[in-house]
Amino acid sequence: MNESMYKSVIGLVSGVLFGSGMVISGMVDPINVLGFLDITGDWNPSLAFVMGGALAIFTPMYHLVIKKRKQAVNGEGFKITTNQVIDKKLVGGAALFGIGWGLAGFCPGPAVTSLGGGATSVILFSITMLIGMKAAVAFQSK
Repeated sequence: MNESMYKSVIGLVSGVLFGSGMVISGMVDPINVLGFLDITGDWNPSLAFVMGGALAIFTPMYHLVIKKRKQAVNGEGFKITTNQVIDKKLVGGAALFGIGWGLAGFCPGPAVTSLGGGATSVILFSITMLIGMKAAVAFQSK
């Protein structure tokens, strides 16, 4: 198997695992997400268990396996930022992400996973997300 094919297989397996996790956990259902975010109303704590389970698996794996590695499984180097500054750009981006997540009940990962269902709301969300990403790049380059 050549390097390009190996990277493609790793990407496919990773994507299928990620997407399956999103579906099984209920993260692709905006009602679950909005219920989790509605802490003053009819709060649904189920996604807290999803996040807790993910951290329970990831944290030891990070310290025992990932942190020791010099490169990713596909052979590429890790790109870890050294920036530790909390500035207006970071806070503004986080706020916009949170507002979008709260309004739509989707964030990028579950939205892409949900595209296979063909729902108009998911398609529209994904299109506007892509437009926003392009606008952000154009805005940053000025």
